[in-house]
Amino acid sequence: MTEFLAGLKRTNMCGELSQADNGKQVTLMGWIHRRRDLGGLIFAQLRDLSGICQIVFDTDVCDKSLLDKASQLKLEYVVAITGQVRMRTQENINPNMSTGYIEVCAEQLLILSEANTTPFSIGDDSANESLRLTYRYLDLRRSALQNNLLLRSRICHEVRNYLAEQGFCEIETPMMGRSTPEGARDYLVPSRVHTGDYYALPQSPQLYKQLLMIGGMDRYYQIARCFRDEDLRANRQPEFTQIDMEMSFVDKEEEVMGIAEGLVKRLFANILNIQLPDFPRLAYADAMRLYGSDKPDTRYDMQLCNISSVVTDSGCAMFDNCLSAGGKVYAIVLRQNESNLSRKDLDKLVDFVKTYKVKGLAWLGLNQTGLRSSFAKAMREKSLDNLIAHLQLQQGDISFICADNNEETVQIAMGALRCHLADKFNLYDKNDYKGLWVVDFPLLEYSEEEGRYVAKHHPFTSPKEEDLHLLDTNPALVRAKAYDIVINGDEMGGGSMRIYNNDLQRKMFNVLGFDEQAIKDKFGFFVNAFNYGTPPHGGLAFGLDRMTMVMGRVDNIREVIAFPKTQQATCLMSGAPARVEKKQLDELGIRSIDQK
Repeated sequence: MTEFLAGLKRTNMCGELSQADNGKQVTLMGWIHRRRDLGGLIFAQLRDLSGICQIVFDTDVCDKSLLDKASQLKLEYVVAITGQVRMRTQENINPNMSTGYIEVCAEQLLILSEANTTPFSIGDDSANESLRLTYRYLDLRRSALQNNLLLRSRICHEVRNYLAEQGFCEIETPMMGRSTPEGARDYLVPSRVHTGDYYALPQSPQLYKQLLMIGGMDRYYQIARCFRDEDLRANRQPEFTQIDMEMSFVDKEEEVMGIAEGLVKRLFANILNIQLPDFPRLAYADAMRLYGSDKPDTRYDMQLCNISSVVTDSGCAMFDNCLSAGGKVYAIVLRQNESNLSRKDLDKLVDFVKTYKVKGLAWLGLNQTGLRSSFAKAMREKSLDNLIAHLQLQQGDISFICADNNEETVQIAMGALRCHLADKFNLYDKNDYKGLWVVDFPLLEYSEEEGRYVAKHHPFTSPKEEDLHLLDTNPALVRAKAYDIVINGDEMGGGSMRIYNNDLQRKMFNVLGFDEQAIKDKFGFFVNAFNYGTPPHGGLAFGLDRMTMVMGRVDNIREVIAFPKTQQATCLMSGAPARVEKKQLDELGIRSIDQK
């Protein structure tokens, strides 16, 4: 039988009580986490957001009716308990609990809400994820998930304080706007008032924040919800959150990067008590050449090595054929782990790199009996000796080699293998944090699928002044005033200096294949704003979800979002997306595929 509070007020949170509260009269409220009935003595653990406190129903203190009532308690009942804090006996002290030296001797118990048996134990972090997502409101009671959401909240609080101190103004931008190209697929919202027309949910506030700079708002930020209807990969969600910022009257990347780096250092110092050093700068081309990634993890070495010149005319067809076709050959060396890789393990690594569009993987290792290699017999002895010397192979080392006609393809494959081996052999300290900036990105990349150049970041990114002349002659060589901030191999955020010259913005659209009519149809309102005085400006957006993951040392993005979607973009708890009534579709002028 449930009861009402009837004016009873909570005096303390469960996890905040300590030895200093000995003898204090308290009222606690929360969920029954554990219960032990020893006859004339009942122990219960009461849980709330702050932690757990032990409650004792003792016949020496409470009457039989209270003890009988306590015997009815089951797991996850919601209760209010009033009693006196006392020290635990020596044998009952639990030093592993923050409240492990005290307990509350109950004098009053109210059962506020009863509970059915839960489909999984609240304390079981290993329960099936699909089951936990189906009952997310129960999953949210897990301390690990609660701590992640509390961390996320602290990050938001620090962000607001820091950016306010730096003169930024928090401004909301529309959730329903116009669909524009040059991004992922939009989520569309049909209009009832304007039948046949659609709003688009924002993939980012990009256009609006630039319009705010044109509007004279000088420094803007927003913790913004964003939406992208794309095929999901691990640690991606269809809806996510950005810490979005933009600054006026800046034309150097370092001005925005300095503000952003200061924010990251503030978060780590105030929340994790970690003092991060200054972030080094690494050019995009160097990041790809050394790490095979534009978001390199620098907590460990194992850099890529271009060995094309070393294996030229080696006699090995795998290398010679690739090089004669203008391709490249790269290697990485895994030190002192040759004996830890069986032939089956090596075959799995071959399959792994093939998922990155290369044809295969070669290996060469040194052990106590000599060479172990997939290609050494096909190679000239002198070329083999040169390769071993160039890679500085020692006994216990094993090298992996990949060749492809496209240099970027082989770089990406080897970069992915580098990360895979580092995880497999624990080559880095998981408690370490290493950050850097990747700069000098290409402005454009060629899409074979579309048969044209597309923006590497977005079409509003400014090219470097010294590369402007290449827009007409060799667009692929134009570098952008763009920058990404990377921590431990995760892109925390990225941004750029924006184009603020109307002629240059139109030229950029032309390079991307938009004629005047297409520019007017897709970006007319935005381009028109440039006619009324546009300040130099630039900005950056952090991924709040990813930031929380890295700072909380969490591997799964769903563990830092209160109500996430699955990798199939569904909500197991609510059943979204779902069919709607025909009446709703009729009001919007939409015919369902089920309707004939």
